Amino acid sequence: MSTEQEWKSGHCLCGAVSYEFSGPVNWCAHCHCESCRRNTASAFTTFFGVPNDAFRFTAKEPSVYASSEGVNRLFCRTCGTPVAYVSDRFPGETHFYLASLDAQSAGILPQAHVHWNEHVHWVEPADTLPRKSLDGES
Repeated sequence: MSTEQEWKSGHCLCGAVSYEFSGPVNWCAHCHCESCRRNTASAFTTFFGVPNDAFRFTAKEPSVYASSEGVNRLFCRTCGTPVAYVSDRFPGETHFYLASLDAQSAGILPQAHVHWNEHVHWVEPADTLPRKSLDGES
């Protein structure tokens, strides 16, 4: 058994912003809210949350865009790739995009669809994961 911590890593499209984290993730979910859809120009995006003390940026620090009160979106200023999401609503935690990991999902799997009440009607995921609205109701 190894005594070293296992670090997982990820990066933006150009590699200028990279990060690594260790330990288990707090959660993983597909987000369908309008803000995340517009930020990524996609039907939904998939995040995983890690404690702030479990990750570090390993290259350039990302730029920060305050997209709404109490919400910061971190991105690469070189290529524009969204890297992370930080919100006062989730203190002590940073959310990274699952697709930014170096190892395809690194064994992290989504557990739910969140903000389902804002989903686009032209995409219907074929999974059986719970679909939760803004207030947490299914």
